[in-house]
Formats: sequence, structure tokens, C-alpha cells
Amino acid sequence: LGPDHPDLAVRLNNLAVLLWEGGRLAEAEPLYRRSLAIKEKALGPDHPDVATSLANLAVLHAVAGRRAEAEPLLRRALAIREKALGPDHPDVAGSLANLGKILEMAGRVADAEPPLRRSLAIREKALGPDHPDVVPSLLGLADVLGGLRRFAEAEPLYRRALVLKEKTVGPAHPEYAAHLIPLAVLYREQGRRRESEETFQRALAIFEAAPGTNPS
Repeated sequence: LGPDHPDLAVRLNNLAVLLWEGGRLAEAEPLYRRSLAIKEKALGPDHPDVATSLANLAVLHAVAGRRAEAEPLLRRALAIREKALGPDHPDVAGSLANLGKILEMAGRVADAEPPLRRSLAIREKALGPDHPDVVPSLLGLADVLGGLRRFAEAEPLYRRALVLKEKTVGPAHPEYAAHLIPLAVLYREQGRRRESEETFQRALAIFEAAPGTNPS
């Protein structure tokens, strides 16, 4: 196919994912970059597949602690998806969620709120308010609001995420228990010690009862 064929870009991306999952970030990065370059040349700089490669490379930068390099890549990916897919597409919501998370990780918590709030609104409109894919947006926005100490706004989002997760996996699943933990932390931050302890204990009991999980 030659060194610049789009099919090669897909395989480079897949290999980069495997290396990343194995903790070999330094080896994954040049493969992501080469995959991106091939897509830009073959498909054009504004193709949605280019946005996907930009997002992958951005998240790798963020995981490696290079958040200043991640942000412009995510913003470019967001602009491509908005132009190609429209401002209310679920893929746009994904880009907004990634951008919000990067900003939060960089300590720019207040800046993270608008993209996360918009991501939630898009997913609710496109998928419905009770869709499982709404849960990450609820949690992301709740985390930021909690970080801003706007606890009264964060708590109902955590509770709503719990309700949706319970509908999906049931109240005895480790994933449900994991979603109890940020609510327990929120209680602790407010000095609501009894509620915090009860919520932690509930999560611990679920973890202990689930086979193959580590409740530490």
C-alpha cells in the first residue's frame, strides 16, 4: 500500500494503543504522530478521523504530564468535529469532556466547567437524560463543581449518576461501588462525617462481596 496509505494509519494507531496500555508511552507517541501525519495528508486536515488522532495524541500527552501540549490538540480536534459533525453531535461532547478533564488536571478548574457543562447538555439532548453514556458527563461536571466547593450543585449530579449506574449494572456491582466513593468524599469535604462513613462502608461491602476485586 505504500508508507502513506490510510490503512497503515489505522494499524499504526492500533499498535500505539497496545504499547500505551503496556505503559510504553515513549514508544507509542511516534506511532500516533505518524498515524496523524498520514491521515492529514490522505484525508485533509479537517477530516473527523484526523480529530480522533489528535485526541489520542492529546490524551497521551496528558497522561505523560504534558498538559500544555495536550490542550491545543484537543481544541483543534473539537473545532474539526464541530465543523464536520455539527455542534450537537455526541463526538463533540466527547471532545468537550476531554478538554474539560485536561483543564481540570492542569488546575484550571473554573475553566473546565463550561466545556463539561456543554458536554453534558449535548449528550442529554442526543441520547436522552437517562442514557448510560450521560454518566461520565455527570461525574466530570460534579468533580469540577466539587473542586470549586459548590457542593450543593455537585451532590445532585453524583446522585443522578448513581441512579443511572444502578439501572445499568445493579446495586451490588463494583462499578456502582466506585461511583459511591466520590459522593462519600463530597460528604467528607462538607464535614458530613456520618454520611461519608456510611457511604464508604457501603462501597467497601460491595467490593468485598464481589469476587476478584481488591477493596483496598
